Amino acid sequence: MTDTTKQGRSALQVEMQGIDVIADVDRKGSPRDLFWPWFAANVSVLGISYGSWVLGFGISFGQATLASVIGIIVSFLLCGFVSLAGKRGSAPTMVLSRAALGVRGNRVASVLSWILTVGWETVLTALATLATATVFDRLGWGGGTTTKIVALIVVALLIIAGGVIGFDLIMRMQTVITIVTGVLTIGYVGLVFPHISWAAVSAIPDGSSEALIGAFVFMMTGFGLGWVNMAADYSRYLPRHTSSGGVVGWTTFAASLAPLLLVVFGLLLAGSDADLSKAISSDPIGALTTLLPTWYLVPFAIVAVAGLIGGAVLDIYSSGLALTSTGLPIKRPVAAGIDGVIMVLGTIYIVFGSDSFFGVFQGFLITLGVPIAAWCGIMLADILLRRQNYDEGDLYRPSGRYGDVPAVPMVIQLVGTVVGWGLVTNSYADWLGWQGYLLDLGLGGREGAWAFSNLGVLVALLIGFVATLLFRAGAVRAQEALPPSAPITSDIAMTPVAPPVKAPEAL
Repeated sequence: MTDTTKQGRSALQVEMQGIDVIADVDRKGSPRDLFWPWFAANVSVLGISYGSWVLGFGISFGQATLASVIGIIVSFLLCGFVSLAGKRGSAPTMVLSRAALGVRGNRVASVLSWILTVGWETVLTALATLATATVFDRLGWGGGTTTKIVALIVVALLIIAGGVIGFDLIMRMQTVITIVTGVLTIGYVGLVFPHISWAAVSAIPDGSSEALIGAFVFMMTGFGLGWVNMAADYSRYLPRHTSSGGVVGWTTFAASLAPLLLVVFGLLLAGSDADLSKAISSDPIGALTTLLPTWYLVPFAIVAVAGLIGGAVLDIYSSGLALTSTGLPIKRPVAAGIDGVIMVLGTIYIVFGSDSFFGVFQGFLITLGVPIAAWCGIMLADILLRRQNYDEGDLYRPSGRYGDVPAVPMVIQLVGTVVGWGLVTNSYADWLGWQGYLLDLGLGGREGAWAFSNLGVLVALLIGFVATLLFRAGAVRAQEALPPSAPITSDIAMTPVAPPVKAPEAL
């Protein structure tokens, strides 16, 4: 950033800060400032729809509540730990990850992160479009193709504007979204609460332990593991002296608060009405309008669309950073614009060409959830092993202490992904039928009790974490024993680098 930041830069001024390190003078705020972006990104009424999906694993209300609460808190706690890297290194998540995977070896993680964030922003945009069309249809204003096209254009423009303009505008948008959606969501809960039938909810029988684990993993991939690859993007502006406990605590608290309340309420609604639970599969947001009086449809549309935009804005901002960190010589605003175009095309497919939202959604979450979980394990262990701040210059030099394509972490990433994919299945998506190839080794096969537990996500996370602790501690100590490198300019940070002559510390 330039000195305009110190003078109170306009929220509408395009942020040119990219993947380079935030300068000392531009670091600002405190851990509590993380509340606004994380709460706004997760206050979406989509959380209510998760209640139906969790019960779809064939478990009781009590089991679903347990899986949801633990899955949400644990997964966002992982985000809190990754946020520490942002405070220590003042760079985007996918740049700081180079310390663990090498400067160019990390491009694999950057591409995965980019796909995941673009996928999420596409899903959220599609949901906002479908929700608007459903509300307009119920009001008699027409909810057909024209309405969907107009809704898509408006929603996409807001999301792309936030992603392109950048951090300051996003922080202001998230503050407004937090207040508006918080108030209107309380109104929705109050209006539909009489539809809850405790007798019906309590009558749902218990499911198997395998199904309970499957629900737990699904909640982790649907919430915190969907954000962990960008968690440091918003803590990187904090001063280095900021409390580490505050960073972890505020990130976890802010991100978990709304989902915990909304998912439990969604479990009560879905358990009370089997027809509603079924309708959520094809239109997760729009189905929730069937319980509302006509006069509250417009407020509901506002809370639904605003909450989804809150999440998508963070996604498109981070997807732009991830795309830039792959080595493409483009500026962050341009990258965000490219991602916006892809987001629109993906939304068109989901809204106009897909019969079942949930099948596409779950296949997307679990398939990408496995390699992201392996990366997360590696990143968490690397953060735990480090006792010093990152060397800023060497985050951009393949010949530096972090290496170019270090073999050990790349093998760990590969093994975690291959083993993880072998332990997950997805019956909703035929194109994922190749998964689950390790379930025949004493776990009952693709149709057995463990087939839908999505165990591979947890296994990939553990492989990444444990293997990094075992095989990378020496490399980290050697890296931190070296003297600081020369600083690097933002122009060099954006320039594709040539392969190094050698990097003896790469292993």
